[in-house]
Amino acid sequence: MAVDLLLGLQWGDEGKGKIVDVLTKNYDIIARFQGGPNAGHTLEFDGIKHVLRTIPSGIFHDKSINVIGNGVVIDPVVFAKELEGLDQFDIDYKKKLIISRKAHVILPTHRLLDAASEASKGKAKIGSTLKGIGPTYMDKTGRNGIRVGDLELSDWKDKYRALADKHEAMIAFYDVDIQYDLKELEEEFFKSVEVLKTLQFIDSEEYLYKAQQEGKTILAEGAQGSLLDIDFGTYPFVTSSNTTAAGACTGLGVAPNKIKEVFGIFKAYTTRVGSGPFPTELFDEVGAEMAKVGHEFGAVTGRPRRCGWLDLVALKYACQVNGVTQLMMMKGDVLSGFDTIKVCTAYKYKGEEITHLPYNIEPENLTPVYTEYKGWTEDLTKMTTKEELPQNLLEYIDFIEKETGIPIKIVSVGPDRKQTILR
Repeated sequence: MAVDLLLGLQWGDEGKGKIVDVLTKNYDIIARFQGGPNAGHTLEFDGIKHVLRTIPSGIFHDKSINVIGNGVVIDPVVFAKELEGLDQFDIDYKKKLIISRKAHVILPTHRLLDAASEASKGKAKIGSTLKGIGPTYMDKTGRNGIRVGDLELSDWKDKYRALADKHEAMIAFYDVDIQYDLKELEEEFFKSVEVLKTLQFIDSEEYLYKAQQEGKTILAEGAQGSLLDIDFGTYPFVTSSNTTAAGACTGLGVAPNKIKEVFGIFKAYTTRVGSGPFPTELFDEVGAEMAKVGHEFGAVTGRPRRCGWLDLVALKYACQVNGVTQLMMMKGDVLSGFDTIKVCTAYKYKGEEITHLPYNIEPENLTPVYTEYKGWTEDLTKMTTKEELPQNLLEYIDFIEKETGIPIKIVSVGPDRKQTILR
């Protein structure tokens, strides 16, 4: 049985959580393959908004098993609070949620190290969420990390102590004013580790292999977005893991030839959180209106998102790198009321016009070339069928499909799971 894959095609915040929630009924297993607790998947149904950080978005469905894969980094403190938030909904997460032994653990000192590193950069900050994710991945690649499977060993605290001491020495090296009480942080950390240990730990690559052999359906869920990929994103303003399709293979132990459908999620416009280049960013009242109508603030961090027109050059690049087979457009309703809709279809780059994403997209090197479309004024949020969608929006959709060569199968017209139109 093949594995389907769902991921974001922009700088994150595309609405992946909602789509996973919508699609979950078709799958036996939802498996998160990368990232840490800075990824906030927002789901809304029955009048309640849910924000997930580490737990896969299928947790609210009765039949699905949710797997946290080896490519994920887990903060036990954040994770314990996330579980506590599920208690009020009577979800049997001890039965429905399982964790790879190979997933790495975020320590309190990882978060402190993250803060010290970011503070030392001054104006060159990359916009870290300060969740300790980057330092945890550094320890993973440096072969120093503590994994979930280590927590089953009697001497894991000895390994913890050695790594935490190393981190404190590194924090001192940065020579910045970081105030902290490690003993207090450790008290909460060790308590949360015990909560984490109440869940089932698995060898996830074997578990998912057997599931495929048994014919079970699997949806791999990504976090962040393709333009934040450590290799193919706008480096160094990226996350610390592979957010693209290849990351599902390494983050779950799934063979590349087992990937079937690749669902690519994108907004009808573009947003970005934190620092880094953003060719279509708007600094006028149009951008401000997008942010206001779209409630563009981070689900976890609360940080305001920068807004701009759809960057089709970047979108086509993400589709290419990921091998996207189906597109899903989010927040079309946010663009209702704009007289003119613009789409970036090319860049003026160092004296020539190009239609691919170059090595450097800093504003001093390029300017966007726009194609304009007539906007629509209809309120999309009450629409339930594709026949109701306004003609100008349909032309916008057709243009994107023609340029990417990929069908747009879902159009989201609001945050609730019911506000989803299938095409």
